[in-house]
Amino acid sequence: MQTPPTKQQHSRDYEAKNLLVLEGLEAVRKRPAMYIGSTDTRGLMHCLWEIIDNAVDEALAGYGDEIEVTLGADGSVSVHDHARGIPVDKEPRTGLSGVEVVFTKLHAGGKFGNSSYNATGGLHGVGASVVNALSSRLDVEVDRNGATWAMSFRRGVPGEFDGEGPNAPFTPGGGLRKIKQRLAKTKTGTRVRYWPDRQIFLADAELSLSHLHDRARQTSFLVPGLKIQVEDARRGEPTEETFLHVGGITEFADFLAPDAPLTEVLRLQGRDSFIETVPMLDDAGAMTATDVERELDVDIAVRWGTGYDTVMKSFVNIIATPKGGTHVQGFERGLTRAFIKSYEGTRGLLKAGEEVTKDDCLEGMTAVVTVRLAEPQFEGQTKEVLGTPPVNRLVAKIVESEMAKFFSATKTRQVARTLQEKVVAAARTRVQARAHKENQRRKNALESSTLPPKLKDCRSSDVEQTELFIVEGDSALGTANVARNSEFQALLPIRGKILNVQKASVGEMLKNVECASIIQVVGAGSGRTFDVDAARYGKIVFMADADSDGAHIRCLLATLFFRYMRPLVEAGRVYSAVPPLHRFELINPKRGMEKYIYTYSDAEYQRKAAELTKRGQKFKEPQRYKGLGEMDADQLAETTMSPRHRTLRRLTVDDAANAERVFEMLMGNEVAPRKEFIIEGAYALEADRIDA
Repeated sequence: MQTPPTKQQHSRDYEAKNLLVLEGLEAVRKRPAMYIGSTDTRGLMHCLWEIIDNAVDEALAGYGDEIEVTLGADGSVSVHDHARGIPVDKEPRTGLSGVEVVFTKLHAGGKFGNSSYNATGGLHGVGASVVNALSSRLDVEVDRNGATWAMSFRRGVPGEFDGEGPNAPFTPGGGLRKIKQRLAKTKTGTRVRYWPDRQIFLADAELSLSHLHDRARQTSFLVPGLKIQVEDARRGEPTEETFLHVGGITEFADFLAPDAPLTEVLRLQGRDSFIETVPMLDDAGAMTATDVERELDVDIAVRWGTGYDTVMKSFVNIIATPKGGTHVQGFERGLTRAFIKSYEGTRGLLKAGEEVTKDDCLEGMTAVVTVRLAEPQFEGQTKEVLGTPPVNRLVAKIVESEMAKFFSATKTRQVARTLQEKVVAAARTRVQARAHKENQRRKNALESSTLPPKLKDCRSSDVEQTELFIVEGDSALGTANVARNSEFQALLPIRGKILNVQKASVGEMLKNVECASIIQVVGAGSGRTFDVDAARYGKIVFMADADSDGAHIRCLLATLFFRYMRPLVEAGRVYSAVPPLHRFELINPKRGMEKYIYTYSDAEYQRKAAELTKRGQKFKEPQRYKGLGEMDADQLAETTMSPRHRTLRRLTVDDAANAERVFEMLMGNEVAPRKEFIIEGAYALEADRIDA
């Protein structure tokens, strides 16, 4: 056997020849996640939007008002715009055509200087070249200068294909070629068609049509007059949808708003400039710190509604910044200042000692925050956070000024007064909630007088280790009490099915003994005042029978936690226990086989019985558990409660807004949508996935 190299051997072998130098686009293929975030569906969508954003940047510059996107049946993706077209002349430094530079050179393009674009979504100049590197084939055609030009690439290498698709014979070499002459000089544009490389992307990764529609709709709002046409020809009959919105972000704010309007949509607009020190090449080719004047355009659409939720979308040069940044910080700061100043000299609004905060001002607000500036500083190629520091100050200044005009204008005075009253009400509610929380925290949650007497608490107070089992029925409680590890496992029994809180008011929920007991035992409050850090247990586990009634109880408990203790669900701290449905007791089990085998569904039971019979293994009449109380303590501990052997299903929320809609449909007051959902899904449902 070969012995592994020692530390000393590794040291002697480390020479310059051991260094790996990645040329050109090799680095992209070696570490794709550095450029597109991941190699799953998100990475595929990122590649598509790198190409589409190039066309959108042209539209922002005033060239082209239509973009066509096609998801082909052969796995290809096509993006066609009617803008100026990628330059086809030679780039002086490299001697390559503009097309080849754009698609093969990292950090190259027309977005570094201000000569071609003033404000764009592109920053690093790697978008098109990265997509090219991660494509098994990419074809580009450009209409420009009275002709059509074409070029093809295979995994970033230029060449020519002899046939259709990425598997056609490929000959490396060759540059941009003219394929059509005598084209009208007024006809310009770019067509990019590429096949994502399945050597790079996960096998189950595929483009999401719904995400594409959402992003196309969003872009059409941000660029009024731009038409984006999306065709999906991947499966069966092609589908087509067109997005065109002339109302801009005013229409976008109305579209996003989840509640009835309290105010009209306000447009907060302004322009300012700032000095930024950036490294630039001087005549000698050296990098020199240079002061550059930047223009900042701010355009914000904001409205308040009768509800309490805040919806905010932020963008820099039409690129979404889901994690905010300096522009969002400036907006919130300027808005809060404007509200505080608006109360000066008013009577009957703010009482002595009362004050409003940012959260009070944002309650019930829907806003679309957009800024445009040249060469913004983002954190990473995915551009989720804007980092340009002066933007914070300038946006705050513009927002504060524009909101001051709204509060002082005669035409809007009555609406402004109503809005001020709403913010004051939010502030008072916040203060009351904080006082209630402080009073609750003063109480010792471990005192028996403050906890339900039926709670079987654990001895440990280490939240990282403790578990609360919510158990259905007193009979199951008795068995579980013996089966649990009382050091870190607590038990709270409930009687049957709790209140459906989706249909009930907050008052009705608090009056319900079972719901109130659960909230009291968790010890972190409920609703908007819920504090996940105050929860007394690290895990909350629903433990109900493995039948339809048990599934209903788990659903009711999930509804309670999602509606009133959602941070626990979002933190991944709510689980459902998986008790077995059957038990096989083997007669003289063969070597390596357990004496008892548990199955968790009828289908698994049938398979296991057939398997044992085929192997000639005899067993007693299998036992079917009608409830948790039919198990003895050892069986319940082994199958359902012991961390070593049990199976827990974690409740997760990937899309909170969608989950809210599903809970309302399945558990709410409206019967018709629920009936329609059940009828439509009945034939598509797989029986073995029920309660999975």
